Amino acid sequence: MHILPDVSARLARFVPTPIDADLDALTPDEREVLLHLVRASLPIDVIFLRQSFAEAPEMRAELARETSPLAKDALAYFDLSAGPWDRLDQEPFVGDLPRPPGAGYYPVDMTKDEFEAWIAAHPAEADALRSLYTLVRRGENGLVTIPYSTAFRSFLGPIVAELQKAAAAAKDAGLARYLGAVVKALGADEYYESDLAWMDMESRVEVTIGPYETYEDRLFGYKAAFTSFVTVIDPSASGTLARLKSELPAMEQNLPIPDEHKNPNRGTDSPIRVADLVYSAGDTRAGVQTLAFNLPNDERVREAKGSKNVLLRNVMKAKFEGILKPIAARVLAPEELSRLSADAFFHHTLLHELSHGLGPGRIVVDGASTEVRLRLEELHSPFEEAKADVMGIYNLLFLMDRGVLPAGGRSPLFSTFLAGMFRATRFGIEEAHGKGTALQLHWLMEKGVIREDETSGLFSIDHEKVPGAIRDLLREILLVQARGDKDGARAMLSKYGVMSEPLARALGKLGDIPVDIRPIYPAAERLLGVTS
Repeated sequence: MHILPDVSARLARFVPTPIDADLDALTPDEREVLLHLVRASLPIDVIFLRQSFAEAPEMRAELARETSPLAKDALAYFDLSAGPWDRLDQEPFVGDLPRPPGAGYYPVDMTKDEFEAWIAAHPAEADALRSLYTLVRRGENGLVTIPYSTAFRSFLGPIVAELQKAAAAAKDAGLARYLGAVVKALGADEYYESDLAWMDMESRVEVTIGPYETYEDRLFGYKAAFTSFVTVIDPSASGTLARLKSELPAMEQNLPIPDEHKNPNRGTDSPIRVADLVYSAGDTRAGVQTLAFNLPNDERVREAKGSKNVLLRNVMKAKFEGILKPIAARVLAPEELSRLSADAFFHHTLLHELSHGLGPGRIVVDGASTEVRLRLEELHSPFEEAKADVMGIYNLLFLMDRGVLPAGGRSPLFSTFLAGMFRATRFGIEEAHGKGTALQLHWLMEKGVIREDETSGLFSIDHEKVPGAIRDLLREILLVQARGDKDGARAMLSKYGVMSEPLARALGKLGDIPVDIRPIYPAAERLLGVTS
């Protein structure tokens, strides 16, 4: 079995890091619920592995039979990457098959033209083929769909059994309601009711489980990947941030686009949760680890209730201390380095997630109602990540101007934002977050807002120019989304979402700094060890 000789070095870019959570304050009932939720999450990795590549399980089994030290590192990297492709450069480190843009959702050799031609000839099948919750395969007579509930039935059974046990043990009515709704959703491939229940849940123990994000589908961005987050909520810290919910209508109204493109009808419940991660699985566990998330993505739910923002505090702390600060020390000018702030990192992450729920979502193009996601297809994810980053800065400045957040946070915000760009572009410019960040970096460099010193090679950001430049860049991004302009998105990403010489020089200084963490979950291990 062909294994790249540098696979051990590739694995070493992800440093094993304990992500622990204090469970001492939980009641025995809550600990029992938590145990069942961790157990329910275990098969999620197995499902996602098949979503990433249909033949991945067989490849993994073959690799596991190899006994050399190189093969053992390759197996560890295979598990981290959920497949044989490096998630930073998209290249195979086991075998030589190029990564299929449609992952395991479509036939490996299926083209976009073939897919669209089939839909044109069979319009009644369009909804099923484009569904978030189907696999596309070739049948005897052409393309066919397999619902997730059928394709993954053998793995969903154990998940459902553990969720039912968790629901029976739960004393919190909202949590029990959500778990019951998820059980139904997993069997019906319809998550609207469970998403509504997830929005209403206010339990100290929370889980987010099911198919959500569409990053893995780089062919169209249609298909949702299974994921799981098992968390313990900090009610006090969450309550401190709850006041920001009331600012959402004002933030929407303040967007720098004409009123006809704004989205005032989205719900404003938008809970904010500060959580410690106990366990994660599936999409979120592959490659670079999630700091925070904003869900659900269903525009029907967003219009009814808004979206929930969950900030993974223990993951943020690990990344800020172990990765962002060392990166900043290598690439930032001294005056920027002195302003680096963990609070700014936290608040920008929060407003990034809140900003996913603002701006164009459901739009009208040529008289027809549609969604930005469906119009931009595979370009939606990197473009949306760029939007959320830029809008996060824009909205933080807005909140500072309104006195909701301290105005003294402006300079730390700008310096920390700059450092964060070099952290995110290390994920690879073919990855959604990396490409979206490269777009921001190069646009701001073109405008003279970010500069590389010719002598030192260190980067600085013009604090006076940031607010105006951020407003202008956000306007460009939002107008592309509002018009459903895929050509416009492609033009911006092609020009700015690239690897430039200045960026390559900066990243070249970071070789011995981890790209990201490889999480270890002591709290989950303690839970499982108690009864195993």
